[in-house]
Amino acid sequence: MSVAVVDIQQALLPLTDPSLNQPLIALGAAPAVTVEQGLVKVQLTLGYAAAGVAGQLAHAVNDMLAPVSGISAVEVDIQWEIPAAPVSVGQQVPGVRNIIAVASGKGGVGKSTTAVNLALALAAEGARTGILDADIYGPSVPQMLGVGSRRPEVVGELGRQQMLPLEAHGIQSISMGYLVTEQTPMVWRGPMATGALKQLLTQTRWDDLDYLVVDMPPGTGDIQLTLSQSVAVSGAVIVTTPQDIALLDAKKGIEMFRKVNIPVLGVVENMAVHVCRQCGHEEPVFGSGGGERIARDYQTHLLGALPLDLSIREQADSGCPTVAADPDSALAQHYRSIARQVGAILWQQAGTAAAGPSIEIVDD
Repeated sequence: MSVAVVDIQQALLPLTDPSLNQPLIALGAAPAVTVEQGLVKVQLTLGYAAAGVAGQLAHAVNDMLAPVSGISAVEVDIQWEIPAAPVSVGQQVPGVRNIIAVASGKGGVGKSTTAVNLALALAAEGARTGILDADIYGPSVPQMLGVGSRRPEVVGELGRQQMLPLEAHGIQSISMGYLVTEQTPMVWRGPMATGALKQLLTQTRWDDLDYLVVDMPPGTGDIQLTLSQSVAVSGAVIVTTPQDIALLDAKKGIEMFRKVNIPVLGVVENMAVHVCRQCGHEEPVFGSGGGERIARDYQTHLLGALPLDLSIREQADSGCPTVAADPDSALAQHYRSIARQVGAILWQQAGTAAAGPSIEIVDD
């Protein structure tokens, strides 16, 4: 008894994307199916890098097709093609499909550590990724990536020169910290700092990036406005702690991005719980549930809750952040889950825009 393609397609209708928890067919990613003498070949093309769940998806396909008679074998091929998310303002940066701003309302919540590990996690999932350190006054990305005293190479003719980003741990990067020494303070007024950011944005020759993660300085000042008005930012990720004071400032960050028409992709709650190394006791040092509340209030996603863990700080300080230092650890998997959700939400945005607005006719 032979099996028909339509039978396979029908059996796979409930197949769900593991990051968005929505049917793939609703996301415009219906499986492509071929049948050759009982051999069923299924190809899935996602809109975000998903190496961490490719095996899970393949297993789900096999489980769904197990009851279908007439199948001798199943081959599953999972790929991804990452589109540029739609943007309402700003110019596209050459060589970059999507720009993700990682921001916080206040300092000290682990924003830079989250930004670097997010960039590394996106790369670990299979995306071409870069990071831009937009904290002109206090750049920390150079130390976190362990680039040492290397300096960007300058290429091109006089007047059209560009910097080549430095590569570390498989991602491209640029920072004001690459251009000055660690002891050099940026004693600049606002216009000078924003001018420096524009140069980093426009004079860096990015090499075919799916995602450029921008580590923003804390607050809602000149740098944030310059970024949002100068280039096409696909979305923002807000980093906070459960502490009430941090949540107040995180709300201001969300409101700022809304005012400049940049979608807030979600909230990352950092330092959510401390786990004692000696006894394993868990304690919410900075409070609990704050990230979930703010995500609910602003109708966005809680992308993840990260623990207060000494190893995260130690690995970032040593120049080899958690995702690169211990890729199989539970912490690295947390970051990779956040990265997949960010990518999936951007894919969903791109699909929504491609579908166009719905028209409803009401008979008044």
